[in-house]
Amino acid sequence: MDESGVRFPVGPQMQSKKFQRRIEDFGCENCGAKVKGNGYTDHCPVCLWGKHVDVNPGDRAAGCGGMMRPVNVFKKDGRYMIEYVCVNCRYKFRVKAAADDNFEAIIKISRKIQK
Repeated sequence: MDESGVRFPVGPQMQSKKFQRRIEDFGCENCGAKVKGNGYTDHCPVCLWGKHVDVNPGDRAAGCGGMMRPVNVFKKDGRYMIEYVCVNCRYKFRVKAAADDNFEAIIKISRKIQK
C-alpha cells in the first residue's frame, strides 16, 4: 500500500509467474502513435500511456479497459520504473521503462512530481 492508501498488486496473483507473452501491435489511444509490440510492450513508448487490459501480464483478463496514466517515475536497482493509475478504476501498476521509451517523456513526468 502506498501513502495514498491504494493497494499495489503484490498478492499471490502477482507473485506467481503467470506472464503470457503476446506480440501485438496497437494504436495508442492517447497520442495516436502506431506501436510495434515485441511481446513485452505494455505502454506507448512515445507518450508512456497504457491501457488497463491485464490482471497478470499478457492475460487480457481485466474488464476495465481504462487508460493507464503515467503518474510517477523513479529509479529502482538502477532502472527507471513508471507508475500508472487507471483513469477509470484507480488501479495502480508499476512497470520497468523500456529501452525504446521516450526519455523526454520520462523526464517530463519526473518534473511534474517534483513540483
